[in-house]
Amino acid sequence: MGKDKLKRFSQLKSFSNVIQPKINYSDKDHVVKGSWSNIFKNKNPIVLELGCGAGEYTIGLAKLFPNINFIGVDIKGARIWKGAKIALEENLNNVQFLRSKIDYIDKFFGENEIHEIWLTFSDPQPKKPRKRLTSSLFINRYCSFLKKNGVIHLKTDSDLLYHFTKEEIEQKKYITLKDIENINSYIDNEIDTLSEILKIRTFYEQKWIELGKSIKYLAFQPSQKDS
Repeated sequence: MGKDKLKRFSQLKSFSNVIQPKINYSDKDHVVKGSWSNIFKNKNPIVLELGCGAGEYTIGLAKLFPNINFIGVDIKGARIWKGAKIALEENLNNVQFLRSKIDYIDKFFGENEIHEIWLTFSDPQPKKPRKRLTSSLFINRYCSFLKKNGVIHLKTDSDLLYHFTKEEIEQKKYITLKDIENINSYIDNEIDTLSEILKIRTFYEQKWIELGKSIKYLAFQPSQKDS
């Protein structure tokens, strides 16, 4: 492991906006479950970004919506470090980061605790459809803590994940709120809050756009669980 990574891991331990659980995932829920309002010291709505990477989207959303709390979740500490450092330097008190695998996400959030979820450029898992973050396996986990009528947002460059998610929405009778096949076209033609949100770009998203790849967006409500 390089010296830079070791330094970042060491700094993460001192960051007040980063939670790094020390639990046996198969054993019990984490103490933060159901207590995020206390951590943020307010009762504002809470939005998750799952697989947040360096936290560009979490930070971007937090700046647009200062009266909403945002939590970026990723297992890679060296990635989280960047977003957490920016949030501290810019005094973004509505930002927290959680270092965890998404597989165990329901151990950190209580019933009705989360208002919305963002999935930004998730791994499309070409050979493992059940591991896709919009599969029923994961949607059911989200439903354990997502408020009634809570929204899931997907932003992706993957045709596979985009069409898979649309099929899941149709099969499970979820409610589609927005379906955009090319966000650049939407941004160029619309002046609204969504266009401002979609203008937020991650480092790799910018590269893909420069290479001419189209970015897709879906927003939906998982109105029922898959039994």
